[in-house]
Amino acid sequence: MRDTTMRIACFQGPARADTPQGNLALLARTAGEARAGGAELLVAPELFLTGYAIGAEAVGRLAEPVGGASIGEARRIAAETGIALVFGFPERDGAQVYNAAVAIGADGAVLASYRKTHLFGDVDRAQFFAGDAAPGVFEIGGLKAGLLICYDVEFPEAVRTLALRGADLAIVPTALMQPFDVVARTIVPARAYENQMFVAYANRCGREAPFDYCGLSCVVGPDGSELARAGRGEELVFADLDRAALERSRQLNPYLRDRRPDLYGTLASVQP
Repeated sequence: MRDTTMRIACFQGPARADTPQGNLALLARTAGEARAGGAELLVAPELFLTGYAIGAEAVGRLAEPVGGASIGEARRIAAETGIALVFGFPERDGAQVYNAAVAIGADGAVLASYRKTHLFGDVDRAQFFAGDAAPGVFEIGGLKAGLLICYDVEFPEAVRTLALRGADLAIVPTALMQPFDVVARTIVPARAYENQMFVAYANRCGREAPFDYCGLSCVVGPDGSELARAGRGEELVFADLDRAALERSRQLNPYLRDRRPDLYGTLASVQP
């Protein structure tokens, strides 16, 4: 592994809802700011393109395929600014709509897309179908990365799946609301530590009825340390992901190597 770092930025926002066109304009401005700050990757929140709690009718009307016009504009932004992008959007596939995220390379190519597999509460279930595929792994900035969305990261099995697929970085667009600060402050660092990977967790902020988003976006290292932490409002935070530090941490904490899969055979089949 190269003894170099990759700088990433997490955008916490927007503080107020806007249209897809307005949010794409915000993405372009933020991408320029992140690139000027030396970032190679910008991560924006869950359903950044449209807003999260906007209702099934609006979601259905605004949903687009990965090959749609909005993703096309985001690809143009990435190529023009020279920075990779990850953000959430409602993905249409025929009659079905998914809570999705897309990763776009600095050259404008789509690197990966992912559909949220663990739907949270009535809002998610009223607006979306659940994805039925575990996240894949792609390369970005010399690291192997995978996408999860919000509630997914609260399931240890989801993050461990990425780790077992060789991921160095879990990228998590999210829309975490009050009163669940414990997820951002405790669970996300635990996921990074127990899986020996970086986790980039980009949250919304402000209010979107009926939710008050709690902010607290973060980037956490494999040793559980906070490399960046946002407050409650709209903010752009930066973190440097040190590949050599990742390797050192994995040598010190060999959780994946010391696993006992022979004892876990019933883990997925036992019902609570």
